[in-house]
Amino acid sequence: MKLMGIVAALFVAAGIALAGWFVGTSLVESRQPLRTVTVKGLSERAVQADLGFWPIRFVATGPSLEAARASLENSEGAVRAFLADRGFAEDEIQVQNVLVEDRAAGYNAGSTPDEYRFVLTEDMLVTTGRVTELADASRSVADLLRQGVVFSSDAYSAGASFVFTNINDLKSEMLTEATTRAKETAAQFATESGAQVGDIQSANQGVFEVLPAVDIPNDRPEKQIDKKVRVVTTITYFLVD
Repeated sequence: MKLMGIVAALFVAAGIALAGWFVGTSLVESRQPLRTVTVKGLSERAVQADLGFWPIRFVATGPSLEAARASLENSEGAVRAFLADRGFAEDEIQVQNVLVEDRAAGYNAGSTPDEYRFVLTEDMLVTTGRVTELADASRSVADLLRQGVVFSSDAYSAGASFVFTNINDLKSEMLTEATTRAKETAAQFATESGAQVGDIQSANQGVFEVLPAVDIPNDRPEKQIDKKVRVVTTITYFLVD
């Protein structure tokens, strides 16, 4: 009986010791800092704009509203013919607005010559997927000037603008590429530090940007037909031995 008691006591002691070892090991492991590495992956694509906008604002004056309107109609006809000659369809051309100003009703009515009493301003907008043709047309406005069309000098008539709209077609491929490049960078760092890349701790896919192909100082980026799509992903990986 004494022998059995001693054996039982030994088993109990061994169990307590083993449990203490597990607890101690767990505490040591929990106190070890997690090793991670945060890396970025870049993906870019050269693209061409697939949609163009050209706002056109022109003005006409006259001593009477009828005379100013007739002059404006002549200018509109010249603009429409100019665009039609370059292959733009009627449904790509829209009149946005027509403004009428009677300068005789203003504060400086006495200083306004009669022939310029009425000022009519018309806004037209050309919207098309034929971006190259639109760019060529917007650079040929001198042809309209020779026909007597008077353009407004404000920012509305600053030429054509171009956008890229098919970004969704590129997202999956570019995210895969950016993620692959990020993991390659993490693997290089892990190798140099004697570790291996583990699971992902956190990830931020980043924001897709459509940028001009060439960064020109003081230039409006929407004026360039050629663009580049860019995304930068940020991923944090665990490092394991």
